[in-house]
Amino acid sequence: MKENQRDALSACFSLALVLATLFVTQRFLLPLLWAAILCIATWPLYRRMVSVTGGREVIAALLATVVAALVFVTPLALGVAQAAHQAPALAQFIASANTDGLAPPDWVARIPFAGAEIQEWWLATLGQPHGLAHLLHGSSVAHLQSASEVLKRTGAGLLHRLIDVGFAILCLFFFYKDGNALQRQVNAIGAHLIGEVRWTLYALKVPVAVRATVNGLVLVGLAEGVLLGIGYQLAGVPSAVLWAAATGVLAIIPFGAPLAFGAVALLLLAKGATVAAIAIAAWGAVILFVADHAVRPAMIGNATKLPFLAVLIGILGGVETLGLIGLFVGPVVMTLFVTLWHEERHLRHPLS
Repeated sequence: MKENQRDALSACFSLALVLATLFVTQRFLLPLLWAAILCIATWPLYRRMVSVTGGREVIAALLATVVAALVFVTPLALGVAQAAHQAPALAQFIASANTDGLAPPDWVARIPFAGAEIQEWWLATLGQPHGLAHLLHGSSVAHLQSASEVLKRTGAGLLHRLIDVGFAILCLFFFYKDGNALQRQVNAIGAHLIGEVRWTLYALKVPVAVRATVNGLVLVGLAEGVLLGIGYQLAGVPSAVLWAAATGVLAIIPFGAPLAFGAVALLLLAKGATVAAIAIAAWGAVILFVADHAVRPAMIGNATKLPFLAVLIGILGGVETLGLIGLFVGPVVMTLFVTLWHEERHLRHPLS
């Protein structure tokens, strides 16, 4: 057998083995990817724990995992707890709205310019029996005929997500513990495939992009949820903690926070609390302006050296194609693309 034929067969064997591994482990790829993102984002925390524990890597990995879980999982746990407390009433409301129809609130007709049209649309869709199912055609809403069915379906989906979260935290511990060996192996494979100099150029960009994205999206989003949650509490919003948790999650996505505090303002307006509704809308607008126009561009763009437009396209495009995980994958892809665009300059002037 000729040398080039042997190389081709070897490449085919390697590719087949990689594809088989991906096929076998496809159920766990998403938690593994979440664990990898968290590990890269919090790797400096692990290195600090190694120093504090006197080089005991297993103990340091355990401590870093606990801290990361507390920071990222605690808000989720609080939101789930609040949602579980409100679940029976909410389930009954959804089932009744789907089965009997949902009458439009009185304030809909008072919306300037389009109130009559919105009310007419509401009566023709949501106001009809099973109108919610027709509006969300193809979703599981069509099968939600009772509160118990709503709780069963929601609980099953929630349990599935909690298992993913638990597995991701478990993987995070092992990524910390074996991270150095894994990094050496990945660097060896990358250098073998595209050359050591080129691989080093790209490999240095990924951790910076991931950490900047996590800091700029997750931490800023959670901070928005906390600040707006304080406003909800002062304004007397029902289930303020649940709304704050929902706001924090939506605020991770660009332009997601207005959906949350806008809904809260409409809720207050429907209850007749006009001043509180205006205050929440104004407070949310101020926080959103500062976060999206000052904090996030500085944290992400300055660290990755990406234009704000490239950051925005990476985030929104990642969400559109990959879902929530695309929030972090998108900016990394854009960072690598910009690195490719300027590759010649980077290779000629490594410090630029």
